[in-house]
Amino acid sequence: MKLFNTLTRKIEEFRLVDRVRQAHRKQVGVYICGPTVYDYAHIGHARAYINSDCLVRALRWLDYKVKVVMNVTDVGHLTSDADSGEDKMEKKAREENKNIWKLADYYSKDFFEMLDQLNIVKPDVVARVTDHISEQIDLIKKLEKKGFTYKTSDGIYFDSSKFKDYGKLARLDIEGLKEGVRVKKNLEKKNATDFALWKFSYPDSAVRRLMEWESPWGVGFPGWHIECSAISMKYLGETIDIHTGGIDHIPVHHTNEIAQSEACTGKKFVNYWFHSNFLDIDGEKMSKSLKNFIRVKDLEIRGYEPRILRYLFLTGHYRTKMNFTYKSLDAAKEAYKKLTSISRSWSGTKGRTKLSPEKLEKLQGVSLKFRQAVENDLNMPQAMAVVWEMAKSNIPEYDKWELILDWDQVLGLGLGEVEKDKVKISVEVETLVKKRESLRKEKKWDEADVVRLEIEKKGYLIEDKEEGKTHIRCV
Repeated sequence: MKLFNTLTRKIEEFRLVDRVRQAHRKQVGVYICGPTVYDYAHIGHARAYINSDCLVRALRWLDYKVKVVMNVTDVGHLTSDADSGEDKMEKKAREENKNIWKLADYYSKDFFEMLDQLNIVKPDVVARVTDHISEQIDLIKKLEKKGFTYKTSDGIYFDSSKFKDYGKLARLDIEGLKEGVRVKKNLEKKNATDFALWKFSYPDSAVRRLMEWESPWGVGFPGWHIECSAISMKYLGETIDIHTGGIDHIPVHHTNEIAQSEACTGKKFVNYWFHSNFLDIDGEKMSKSLKNFIRVKDLEIRGYEPRILRYLFLTGHYRTKMNFTYKSLDAAKEAYKKLTSISRSWSGTKGRTKLSPEKLEKLQGVSLKFRQAVENDLNMPQAMAVVWEMAKSNIPEYDKWELILDWDQVLGLGLGEVEKDKVKISVEVETLVKKRESLRKEKKWDEADVVRLEIEKKGYLIEDKEEGKTHIRCV
């Protein structure tokens, strides 16, 4: 498996640090930057999580044991990267006049429902930031003891000038960086790139915080960046194999994660940084102000099954910016429907027979091509091209069915689930189905509807497919 590593800007062979673990395909630790649950997730977020999901699926398909940890930010993410402004959670709770804890639960539930809709495998560990306050305080205390912190009137800050390689992930020009360019100017900060580890709550403030905790430095709440270091270290150790996220996190959030983690442990924080590129909407950045903020549920309302969106995103490489249009989604819809229909037709075929040398060569060839695409920096567009090459080939349908079941472990399109759609029905219901089909062919629609109602009373639903086929499933 080869992956592009944002830290080195190179495609590198994936290897675990521990040679014993590498030799035996032992556990890979993957940390996924999770959502800040103050609002709904949109399809731009969905793309990043689908990319991470494909990576995890691919590693497992390649026989690695993978442990996935995702944080859920329910405190500490301020409206400004300069560690100023209001906490996004507090602000939203006030605007919606909701209890902040219930607000976090509501948007967390919506986020994980979106993951389910997109067939994204749930992380092994889901860690809410508010459940890990003590771990964050302990980490800050270690940084303080090592001399990396200082105090201002509004919090405890990390002194980035004391960390030699600060900015190495984003390749920031620290000397040429002027405060106010990347972040808003803070007169108490020693350096433009310093960031908050702990923010103070002010009891005399006009807007009182609802989320705050006691600490060695006073009542307050953790800074945004410290959560990921504390949570990842607790569940994955001091060095993570792979850390994923969006490219927007590179210059600030992930840069600060590296600084505070490596300053604390003296060890490399992450071996491979896996970043997903942006998703534009009709050529523009997605934002609420432009009214192009699209949720998966919005697409459902317009008649698009969520997995159609997953199919669309598989046609673009994770490191390439992608432009979403409804025209491209319509094309994905047709392709997904066709692939699902074809797969369903393969599922009922008989077992393998001896293949001719030509067909055997073709079978082995597409198998190798798919694996090479996956192993080549997760080239999912190429992998999808191989899927269609296989579908159009003269390989026996039973072998096609076995291939698609195997490959779908990476694709996550649910193509193997057509087996679950098969329903054992009684002779009586089969007779009714055939009677209805006969009536429809004679264009006796009213009589056919009466038979359909009889079938439904017996616990089955009839779905008429565009290809002229009838599909029956349990109610």
